[in-house]
Amino acid sequence: MNVVSPIKDKKQIEMMKLYLKEKSKRDYLMFMVGISSALRISDILKLRVEDIWDGKKPKDFIYLNEKKTGKYKRFPVTENLQKAIKEYMKEYKPEQESYLFFSRKGDKPICRQHASLILSQAGEFIGIADPISTHSMRKTWGYWAYKSGVSLALIMEALNHSSIANTKKYLGITQEDLDDVYMNLNL
Repeated sequence: MNVVSPIKDKKQIEMMKLYLKEKSKRDYLMFMVGISSALRISDILKLRVEDIWDGKKPKDFIYLNEKKTGKYKRFPVTENLQKAIKEYMKEYKPEQESYLFFSRKGDKPICRQHASLILSQAGEFIGIADPISTHSMRKTWGYWAYKSGVSLALIMEALNHSSIANTKKYLGITQEDLDDVYMNLNL
């Protein structure tokens, strides 16, 4: 399995959003859920419309049990994610019980491989040098949580990691990132 990276450039995140939104509101929403939730792709793909939409507007929270860990997870629907949900619902008007990330091949969600292909092609198109795939969304959430000052202990909890050392390695925190901490503190 290839090691993938978080998207460490906010301009590239915005370019990914624009590219995916133009291509497909479904693919754009998948990316938005991924970078907004820290969920694994297996949990993202099993979401149904009723998990995010109350019939008239986006729900305030998304609730689920994680497939890998079996743990209960709840996360708030951010303002940017609400906008993406509204755009998706306006374009597709799906039934409440439908899979959110529907496949055109019957009543199933897209597969993990297709989701990965969507993201890697988008990353390649906008010029991201590091390899990215579905796991990059989760890593991107963690990386930017760290960069915004969230403690590694909270990030570790959100990602369901067993140690802070694993979380640091997972996020790709480098010496340069640590140097930035020193420089920004400037006490």
